[in-house]
Amino acid sequence: MSLLTVSGIESWYGASQALFGVDLTVGEGEVVALMGRNGMGKTTTIRSICGLTPARKGRIVFSGSDITHQKSFRIARAGIGLVPEGRRCFANLDVSENLVATARPGQWTLDAVIELFPRLGERLSQSAATLSGGEQQMLAIGRALMTNPRLLILDEATEGLAPVVRDDIWRAVRSLKQSGLSILVVDKTLSELMPVADSCVVLEKGSTAWTGSPADLTAELQDRYLGV
Repeated sequence: MSLLTVSGIESWYGASQALFGVDLTVGEGEVVALMGRNGMGKTTTIRSICGLTPARKGRIVFSGSDITHQKSFRIARAGIGLVPEGRRCFANLDVSENLVATARPGQWTLDAVIELFPRLGERLSQSAATLSGGEQQMLAIGRALMTNPRLLILDEATEGLAPVVRDDIWRAVRSLKQSGLSILVVDKTLSELMPVADSCVVLEKGSTAWTGSPADLTAELQDRYLGV
């Protein structure tokens, strides 16, 4: 069953068009990899889904409801949790305050997040500004989970992180998948992304260029759409 359906969306930044027809679907309990070279529209697609850069054309349906023109806070309340590129933790708040700031009732509590990321439990009273990049990413994921979303969106899940921290993030993603959470994820590390993804959507110049399973994403297709 489809949880999120994006159909032919077109989005602009002012007078500049960024998306020219993006289609994607995320099913219940499915992990979808959103892929493409830099500047191809991945982040804009995520921003459009979350209502931060509203689509002017096309349609976005989440859990049976049209959210195309909904305000971003209503989309979040509907059950979409965003881990934005750059993490954007509340620097002047400590770890505990960051986590509870957007908390909503559900299975994801402070204790559950600490179980997923034990390192955060060691830093609950520490300012978010003093955390490492990897710890801030864990915090950003935990903060999104505390909203108890039905769909988790990860924009550049492990960009710029040390290998040991990337391992922790991918371990968490695998655990979230096993729990049945639907995930839309952007990341460039194909060796880690492909084993966890159920399907792939590749963007080219602001449009959906290819959709298929990780097994069908051949070396030729990777070179065509993802190569430098």
